[in-house]
Amino acid sequence: MTHGSVAASPEAIAVTGLRKAYGGIQALVGVDLAVTPGTVHAVVGENGAGKSTLMKILAGAVQPDSGEVRIAGQPVRLASPADARRLGVGIVYQELSLFPERSILANLFPDDQPTTFGLVDRTAMRRRASPILARIGLDVDPDTTIADLGIGERQLVELSRLLIERPGVLILDEPNSALNARETDRLFAILRELSADGITIIYVSHRLEEVFAIADRITVMRNGEVVQTTDRAATSMASVVEAMVGTSPSALFPARPAGGERRPPSITVRGLSVGEELTDVSFEARPGEILGLAGLEGSGVATLLGVLFGTRRATSGSISYPDGQGIPASPTAAARRGISLVPADRRHQGLMLEASVESNVAHVTVGALHVRRPWLDRRAIRAAALRQIAGLRIRTDGPGAVVGRLSGGNQQKVVVAKWLEIAPTVFLLDDPTRGVDVGAKREIYRLIRELADGGRTVIFRSTELPEVAGLADRIVVLYRGRVALEAGAGELDDHGLLHAINTGRPPGSESALAPSAPTAQEVSR
Repeated sequence: MTHGSVAASPEAIAVTGLRKAYGGIQALVGVDLAVTPGTVHAVVGENGAGKSTLMKILAGAVQPDSGEVRIAGQPVRLASPADARRLGVGIVYQELSLFPERSILANLFPDDQPTTFGLVDRTAMRRRASPILARIGLDVDPDTTIADLGIGERQLVELSRLLIERPGVLILDEPNSALNARETDRLFAILRELSADGITIIYVSHRLEEVFAIADRITVMRNGEVVQTTDRAATSMASVVEAMVGTSPSALFPARPAGGERRPPSITVRGLSVGEELTDVSFEARPGEILGLAGLEGSGVATLLGVLFGTRRATSGSISYPDGQGIPASPTAAARRGISLVPADRRHQGLMLEASVESNVAHVTVGALHVRRPWLDRRAIRAAALRQIAGLRIRTDGPGAVVGRLSGGNQQKVVVAKWLEIAPTVFLLDDPTRGVDVGAKREIYRLIRELADGGRTVIFRSTELPEVAGLADRIVVLYRGRVALEAGAGELDDHGLLHAINTGRPPGSESALAPSAPTAQEVSR
């Protein structure tokens, strides 16, 4: 076990020798952790590493079997969440605990409503809530019902509820798992302000790029133990990933098959243009290979995937598919021809979160029917779900389980499962591991390789450059709407890929843009 420098005492919150077992399973094994006042301290690890158990102990929701918890240097016993709140420790869980049919104001004071002469004093509630809501940037009428808010706004209400209690330590357990980039940026700005005001923040997340954007220190947990604590500036994403999984990041990727006979192209793109977004794009993709698309936001990669799947229209050029036909007229037409798309935003575009696994798995099959049937074969739908659960190793309570309650990695597997049911020949994957932890990424990499090894044509893009370099058999780099270069497996590492997407030129060549040097965060990605 390695640690960085020991924080000066008294720590805002600290634990020593913490142990917790559930039956015969050791969730925590002698955990030591010290958090410096006024810092953002991230805790990362794979699913099952012990992060959530540790946070629940700090929040008073779970009792440890042994060990000590100290707040501001003093040993404490957190027998309940009320004890933790009284001692200045608040937590925002991934699953929000708001009352959806009640107003923002009512949710801000669920247990401690101010009263006057025995009656709830809404004026006092507004007076206490207004400065907090203003600070959070939640510009919404406090009488608005929670059900009428977006997920990002609900997250801010949950955070506001805690801030009204003026905690000294704020724990956020996967706080932005459902937030988009704009909402995440807003949350981070708030967290930086809170930290600057002296509030200590413990931030639990599996999104390493965001951890590196917000944290002062990073603790890595694996198998119920702390294996590394370092200053964020003194480490890299690659180092953190290695600590999380116990092996080199490159070992996450499945081995590429030995070179065999080069198959003829299954997809041929020639002179494809879409207004000013794509210009004269040409390339080929082959069955059995994973073709990686790389480019900055706005480079044309997202537009290209849209044209391939029939959600965008080309202004010129052609695409030939394995069935000999051209560009699909619509996503439904694409599905009927065996062309599938796993979208980047699975929660809004890829899944019905409130529906069951079996309903989601049947979604594409039913939608792609050429003739609508007056009834559905429920037995066949359940059999399909069971088949995919077993084949993709989806961790769930069964076909009837609600998809929204699954982990991010298992949700992504359900998206893939629903497409497998129509036996597609082409798989388009848009950022397929976004929002899943390292362990789930490894399983999804294996699944992508199996799709290709099964003779399908796989085209994918990722915002994580090591993922493109480690998984793709061939890479096409787009720059300002044009194909800048193609490279085979091993010809571009993530550093070379970073250069290529920023300049449109191979590594070692003169820069087309003379961009500023990449940050340490960009390079480590």
